[in-house]
Amino acid sequence: MRAVLDPNVIISGLLSPTGAPADVLRAFHRGDFELIVSRALLDELSGALAYPKLRRHIGEHEADGVIRWISDSATTVSDPDRPPPVHSTDSGDDYLIAIAASERAVLVSGDGHLLDLADQMPVFSPREFLELLGEH
Repeated sequence: MRAVLDPNVIISGLLSPTGAPADVLRAFHRGDFELIVSRALLDELSGALAYPKLRRHIGEHEADGVIRWISDSATTVSDPDRPPPVHSTDSGDDYLIAIAASERAVLVSGDGHLLDLADQMPVFSPREFLELLGEH
């Protein structure tokens, strides 16, 4: 299965070793699904990990290691140049929709704006995604 993880899922998984987001990261580490990333996604993740409020919990060395791990382990694709087939009420999330749609991947997010689109595209919460993988 191919999946695009909202950067917030990755960050949540790093902040708390328990819970569904951390379990999703462990499932990726085991090779249970193919993670799809793009330059825009990696840039958003890098930028968010540099926020001072997160830096207190995730040090620069750890953040760099996570970016390196994901860059080396995930399938990196070009950012789509076509608009997404559906739009989020938060237009900043539309690039995630576009990546998932163009790569025929599911989108995993805890963001209500994206989860509200579940009747229009394959978008799952981290827990729902784990159930889909047969992990829970």
